[in-house]
Amino acid sequence: MNVEQKDSIRVRPEKLRCFTSALARKAGMLEEQADFLAEVLVKNDLRGVFSHGSQQIATYARIMRDGLIHPNPQVHTVNEAASTMVVDGDGGLGYFAAFRAVEEIVDRCRNHGIAAAVTRNHGHIGAAGIYSRLLAEQGLVGYVTSGHQLHLTTEESIMRAAGGSPMSFAVPSGTEVPMVLDFGAMHDLYPSPHLEQLFKLAPGLVFRNMGLGFMCQALGGFLAGLRVVEKDDGKKYKGANQGALIIALDISRFIQPDQFKKEMDTYMSITSKMQPMPGYDRATLPGVLEYEREQDRIHSGIPLSKEQQTVLKDAAVEFELEPPF
Repeated sequence: MNVEQKDSIRVRPEKLRCFTSALARKAGMLEEQADFLAEVLVKNDLRGVFSHGSQQIATYARIMRDGLIHPNPQVHTVNEAASTMVVDGDGGLGYFAAFRAVEEIVDRCRNHGIAAAVTRNHGHIGAAGIYSRLLAEQGLVGYVTSGHQLHLTTEESIMRAAGGSPMSFAVPSGTEVPMVLDFGAMHDLYPSPHLEQLFKLAPGLVFRNMGLGFMCQALGGFLAGLRVVEKDDGKKYKGANQGALIIALDISRFIQPDQFKKEMDTYMSITSKMQPMPGYDRATLPGVLEYEREQDRIHSGIPLSKEQQTVLKDAAVEFELEPPF
């Protein structure tokens, strides 16, 4: 889980954004796209999603420099209808294709009640919650999943077929924050030193997580053109090995939005007064803590652990930049 570490130091968000953008530009990305990527990654840090925050720029910079990912993709639509579309990421990071898809399906959703986009031919999209949350901020229900190229062998456990893909749902509210559920289907299970114990205690839990992983791969991967067995199709950017599915749902087609949002506000209020889980001091619904962290860290700074500091320092040295701390 993304937990603030005791060895963390606080770094101003703007310093982290400047560094992240500079590193992206050093790897060949144009300024506008680099600034956009930096904004998204630091936003994840602010919300406490450190695994998909600024430390990711170290990996991204290296794969762009090494030619595995297109640093300046020309994202384009390759197939569209009234309520669906396919967005090609042109071999770049998946953020650009996924953001384009979200922008394009909002009006489609309002016109038709539901809209969906598949993105393909790109790398990592980052946290799926980025995109579901954007839809919720538009008053829509959002669902996002992603898949990636697997390399399966019959000698491995079937758990490998569940991949490591994310899934996110987001639901708008009224005066309360949107409810945003964002998780990796298999992140706490494979690999894990506690897997055997977990399976003995709660086999249904393990199978459900595996089932979610299988669905992520089918809907976010195969639907986006990935193959079960990788084919040498001559693509230029070998790191463009992911896809995504983004769905938007218009609440007004089922119920008055104000009524729905009022119920969500009541739900948030009542559950916040319920008894928390063992070891926790508060009961909250998904998305509340992330929002509160963001509001606090905008002013107090982002806590970077020793591990995150090392990742960014090593990248700074490698690309001849000053670290942001």
